Amino acid sequence: MFASLQQKYFLSDKAMAGVKRGIFWTAVTNLITMAGMVFLYLVMGAFVAHLTSGAELPATLPIVGALALFFVALMAGNWQQYYYTYCIFYEECGNQRIAIGEHLRKLPLSFFGRRDLADLTETIMGDAQTMEHAYSHVLGELFGAVVSTCVVFVGSLFFCWQLSLAAFWSVPVAFGIIFATRRPMAPVFDGVRAAKVKVTEGIQETLECVREIRATNQEAHYLEGLDATIDEQERFTAAGELLNGLLVNSAFVVLRLGIATTLIAGAGMVAAGQIDFMVMFAYLLMVSRIYGPFDQAISMISELFAAEASAKRMRAVMEEPLAEGAQEFAPAGHDVEFSHVAFSYGAGDDGRAGDQVLRDVSFTAREGEVTALVGPSGSGKSTVSRLAARFWDATAGTVTVGGVNVASVDPEVLLRDYAVVFQDVLLFDDTVMGNIRLGRRDATDEEVLAAARAANCDEFVSRMPDGYQTMIGENGSKLSGGERQRISIARALLKDAPIVLLDEATASLDVENETRVQEALSRLLAGKTVIVIAHRMRTVESADKIVVLRDGLVAEQGTPAELKAAGGEFARMVELQRDSAAWSL
Repeated sequence: MFASLQQKYFLSDKAMAGVKRGIFWTAVTNLITMAGMVFLYLVMGAFVAHLTSGAELPATLPIVGALALFFVALMAGNWQQYYYTYCIFYEECGNQRIAIGEHLRKLPLSFFGRRDLADLTETIMGDAQTMEHAYSHVLGELFGAVVSTCVVFVGSLFFCWQLSLAAFWSVPVAFGIIFATRRPMAPVFDGVRAAKVKVTEGIQETLECVREIRATNQEAHYLEGLDATIDEQERFTAAGELLNGLLVNSAFVVLRLGIATTLIAGAGMVAAGQIDFMVMFAYLLMVSRIYGPFDQAISMISELFAAEASAKRMRAVMEEPLAEGAQEFAPAGHDVEFSHVAFSYGAGDDGRAGDQVLRDVSFTAREGEVTALVGPSGSGKSTVSRLAARFWDATAGTVTVGGVNVASVDPEVLLRDYAVVFQDVLLFDDTVMGNIRLGRRDATDEEVLAAARAANCDEFVSRMPDGYQTMIGENGSKLSGGERQRISIARALLKDAPIVLLDEATASLDVENETRVQEALSRLLAGKTVIVIAHRMRTVESADKIVVLRDGLVAEQGTPAELKAAGGEFARMVELQRDSAAWSL
């Protein structure tokens, strides 16, 4: 049973041990409470005997001592129960979140391409919270109550089996109602979660696109759609709560019917002379307490069912295969070679089964040279750069660095030798210095400042109120595009990796900023293996080598002068851009 629970609810061995102890201490606490009812029964019996037959009352001191012992035992039991049903699981769910975060960090980018980020966020936060609440408030309480109730039921059979059946028949019936509706309720839980994810997606999209929405005067239209999504989520949630409330309250009503049947059966047996009044009184005391431990478990048992689905989703993330590899990377130089490389977004990758991006790509980007990848949109340029850094793995062929197949190296180890400058820079709501230091966390302040100066950051940082300690806002919202790009280059300079990937690093900059960024890049690229992705032909005319991609194939490669002289695809692209520039003037 415990192995099944551990699998079903995605529990660690430590948490499973906590479950067992939580069940034990819940049962013990319930039995201690029931012992208090027995004590009350004995005291009341002594008083009734004194009133009816003149029997001597028991001494006060033993009663006070027994009460003190009862309260001490109850407090100790409650403390142990709280620790093993709450504290252990809060720690467990924290560890689960960290474990999922660590696992996500090591997954290939293809996983994120095929998964909705709002759904992942809901899994990490919402599902983990559902499981945390179900674990701490239901799991131990429910099974502990079952154990203690079984013990009390078996014990009560020795006193009066008829009243025992009258008192306990409602427990299995109430839980039968709950568990019988478990399968029909599953789609309801899934619908509520899907509606929550949809709302999260809508809010996230609104925040990300707020400038575009305002620029196109679409606020009213967009908010109308978001309101409809929120209203739909409210309807799903209200319907789910209503249905679940009806079921739970039906179970409560059935459970409490045990009190009525005990009273009716007891009164009949007392009237018939089968039992005396004190036996009936004892059973009424018992039923006043025996259903209590089930109250919280029944009211939250739907969370326990929902936690199963949450555990499945979290387990599915944790079972995603990692991009594993060797922890050692000692290449003979840093030439990046593509040999007959093919890549497709197959089944499970980005959801585009059979979409082949690269077919038979072969070229070498040599150390100390700048290799430029050019070609029309969709030709595979960005895919090539991602395969070079093992963001994805090639479907066929090999990508090697210094003779070492990148697919055989752990991605985190491999990326120590890479510096990547993207067109869309990602910055954090931190200081300028904090953002640059991401390039190398153990860098000294002097090294960070040297990298910043080399990237021409001094020019704009000197105008900031707190210099390099100025907070730059979420994703660098207080900076211009050129300033953000120079911080990104400063990061790459600080990392000082032997391989540099530039993905349209200057495409969105004006002429003045592009000049400053190009000066910073010239310092970054010296002596490195450089792969540049560019659409502007003038950006790559100074490259050592041009690789022209079209339809996932290498259409031609060579120096800029050679390709211009050949009059092929590159020459045509240069001519087209020259004509376009002349026309725009």
